[in-house]
Amino acid sequence: MKNRFLPWLYGEQDVMDRMAENVESPDMTRSELKKITRSVEEEYKNRPDVLEAIGRSRSRFRRLYLAVALISCVALTLVLLYTISLMPRYGEENPRTKEVVSRYVEEGLQETGAVNIVSGMILDYRAFDTLGESHVLFTALVCVLILLRIDTKNQMTGYEDYYTVRTDSYFDLSGDPILRLVCAVIIPCVLLYGIYIILNGQNSPGGGFSGGAVLGAGLILFSTAFGFDKVDRLFSLKVSNIVTFVSLAFYSFAKGYVFFMGANGLDAHIPKGTPGAIFSGGMILPLDIAVGCVVGCTMFGFYSLFRRGSVGGQL
Repeated sequence: MKNRFLPWLYGEQDVMDRMAENVESPDMTRSELKKITRSVEEEYKNRPDVLEAIGRSRSRFRRLYLAVALISCVALTLVLLYTISLMPRYGEENPRTKEVVSRYVEEGLQETGAVNIVSGMILDYRAFDTLGESHVLFTALVCVLILLRIDTKNQMTGYEDYYTVRTDSYFDLSGDPILRLVCAVIIPCVLLYGIYIILNGQNSPGGGFSGGAVLGAGLILFSTAFGFDKVDRLFSLKVSNIVTFVSLAFYSFAKGYVFFMGANGLDAHIPKGTPGAIFSGGMILPLDIAVGCVVGCTMFGFYSLFRRGSVGGQL
């Protein structure tokens, strides 16, 4: 599977060429394959029994498909109606909602060790939701990579004129001395501020998502002012993949361990630290760092793909 997917992803092989290799003659071209397909279709047109059998098969499949779709829709509707019937009436107070809010406010600092109760909720009480959001970002980056990648095969032959316009030199602003001077002063401050937001997310407004967005913006400014060549020396596609994978894997294993221990009434042996200090909040600080890395890589990956059709200079 890897040998088929990666050549297609990097534009080294066309999917239709792979289909042509499955015929009996490996030297058969795509036009010859189309001629054979037309001849087979013409042959079946002269055989009404075959067409009738195909029609019956399609009719049976359509009836089965409609039946399964109808049953699924009815079952989903019944589940939703039953769930709505258990909800309190409009205007009435929901005691369970008040219990959850009071638990967050009254016990949040003691149970999570985070002064910022929002970080305690999203990275402790509801950490699996945040894990899903991080995986959504990673999946979105992979989808954009597949859709916007530059086809190296067609680019070398000059077939796709659109990509000849989408070159780095066409949008290059790194020669502007004013932009380089301003960014040389601003970028270190932006990166430092992003790190501060990530490291202090358990004590003040911020965290992995906002801090990662600031770091991604810093990388975008750096690539705009000084060019992608300098960014690619440190932030290549391989580095981006490793950082994203390690961050998501650490998040998954860390919170899986904590939830497993908590669900079985066992102590996770993770100190929560002193509330208000940098090293506090238990696992919130390292999880913020993991989320910030994923968000930063995703933001810069989107910009790089829309700008030049690749991440880290690799097509």
